[in-house]
Amino acid sequence: MEQAITDLVTRLGTALTKRHWLLATAESCTGGLVACRLTDVSGSSAWYVGGVVAYANHIKEKILDVPGDVLSQHGAVSEETVLAMAAGAARRFSAQCSLAISGVAGPLGGSPEKPVGTVWIGWSVDGHASAERFFFQGDRISVKDQSAKAALEGLLARL
Repeated sequence: MEQAITDLVTRLGTALTKRHWLLATAESCTGGLVACRLTDVSGSSAWYVGGVVAYANHIKEKILDVPGDVLSQHGAVSEETVLAMAAGAARRFSAQCSLAISGVAGPLGGSPEKPVGTVWIGWSVDGHASAERFFFQGDRISVKDQSAKAALEGLLARL
């Protein structure tokens, strides 16, 4: 893992530890990459409780309690979906904060409305929810890497 990500995760862990808070994750297009980055840092078990890779919509519904009408009306790659995923992860894992990611990593799956590289990231911090849309460039691995980094940076900024 590159040093910049290690430093970012370490700063995040320090911020969570100071608050005595726990973090949970809900990932789709990143396939567990955020969880991997978090657990690459020794001591993360003190503040990272776990996550869900909810790649399929029915898992988003059954495990993270994303309403089916949200998925049918807005799609998996939407603000509404990542906000529901983040809330579901925080609730399921009894964590004070969470992050959720859903996007189109490519090279397939893009559309004019949601081209490859479109990623929504949602955060829930002490009950306050927010989300942001990103448009990342590059191949599938690059989109996943950029998504994971943005999710971690976004959470640290919100803390």
